[in-house]
Amino acid sequence: MTFNGLNFVPMKKEDVAILTPVMQRAFDDDARLFFQTSTGGPPGYDDGSFLQKWGIESDAISYCMHLGERVIGAIILFINHEHKRGFLGNIFIDSDLIGKGYGYTAWCFVEHTFPQITVWETETPAVSYRNHCFYINKCGFHVVAVDGGMDRYEAMFKLKKVISEKANTI
Repeated sequence: MTFNGLNFVPMKKEDVAILTPVMQRAFDDDARLFFQTSTGGPPGYDDGSFLQKWGIESDAISYCMHLGERVIGAIILFINHEHKRGFLGNIFIDSDLIGKGYGYTAWCFVEHTFPQITVWETETPAVSYRNHCFYINKCGFHVVAVDGGMDRYEAMFKLKKVISEKANTI
């Protein structure tokens, strides 16, 4: 499905090999900026096992993002239709395209594709200030909890966005 210039294609097993270096660049860029280390991300971000486990083998709904012919990132969502809740498990954009609006376009695609979901949740490291700006300032999430103690490198922000059903009908 094309949405505001990006093409969103359901993730397939063969996409893992294409997406893994994109994910690695995105997370390593974050690690350099905020963790003062050259590499870093969730377990398996750099060998494909994260995408295989969460994007292919889980109950998630996962999309590859294409800009023309180029694969630029992915998004992994967990949807509970019965309770009208969703969890953004992962979103990443290739490091050379961060800050160009593609992440926000991806989030708008999610809200457009799943208008019945009225509560979205996600989490992000407390130290990842760029993520805070994205989730809070761009996408409308709010911090609802901080887990993991006082160490900013260990703590995680729990975020939530509540969308009124009235807003979804306009």
